[in-house]
Amino acid sequence: MNDAPLVPENYIDIHEGIVKLLGTARAASVRTVNALMTATYWEIGRRIVDSEQAGQQRAEYGEALIRRLASDLTPRFGRGFGWRNLMQMRAFFVAWPSSKILQTPSAISIALPELATKFPLPWSAYVRLLSVKNPEARIFYEAEALRAGWSVRQLDRQISSLFYERIALSKNKAAMLEKAETAEPSDVVTPEETIKDPFVLEFLDLKDEYSESDMEESLIEHLTDFLLELGDDFTFLGRQRRLRIDDTWFRIDLVFFHRRLRCLLIVDLKVGKFSYADAGQMHLECPACFVPVTKRHTGTRRAYGTR
Repeated sequence: MNDAPLVPENYIDIHEGIVKLLGTARAASVRTVNALMTATYWEIGRRIVDSEQAGQQRAEYGEALIRRLASDLTPRFGRGFGWRNLMQMRAFFVAWPSSKILQTPSAISIALPELATKFPLPWSAYVRLLSVKNPEARIFYEAEALRAGWSVRQLDRQISSLFYERIALSKNKAAMLEKAETAEPSDVVTPEETIKDPFVLEFLDLKDEYSESDMEESLIEHLTDFLLELGDDFTFLGRQRRLRIDDTWFRIDLVFFHRRLRCLLIVDLKVGKFSYADAGQMHLECPACFVPVTKRHTGTRRAYGTR
């Protein structure tokens, strides 16, 4: 007698159809969240600029406004609405003013869902575009990202490689544009990665304490033993801590504090051969983790990294 569970003959088709449905739904959810987030930030920037103009564009007025907003919004909506991010929202509106976004720039307001349709790129792409100081280059990168369907990683790679300047000097621009449409394996961004984008997490005020490494998970599960191995002067501060350097986000796998040396120890876990790129990233991260001490203490807290 066959005790195997009975399944329809077309089970594979049913399974593949559901997998495709879930993938489509996740991708659509990501696009919706990103579009609404971008539209919200643009609208915040617009209101800040409008208020500054009402204050006769005085620099000190705008500075005071943003700092007050940051102090009031951060406790309620999270650190995504700090002074730096609000300044970025203001810069976003200045770079993409109403005349570029709305058909009727004089309109007082527009419904957020409708406004969201005006921003086809994710917020992280606009943040990267803001770092391009040449307006013509910024317009070029935005147009190519839309035309070729670049991911944020593709856009970042093209900007970092000075694609605009290189194509301006090229005698075969069409060939370069065609080649730029091809994505490298590292350019692909999955819906799961997009949802874990620090910008999205900040907007939704979600925690991001998640592990991307079996090694890290194992160390956390045996944290007591691991701390004993390190020595009794170490204090565990956290894992997967976000670190922002300019407009780029990094993640620190493990962060400790050494009580006697009075310094931070950041641990970047890696399986495989240590490379020059790994050393360069650590040298970049360590100064950014510098924490000045309070007046009650003497000396300086510094960050030391290890892999």
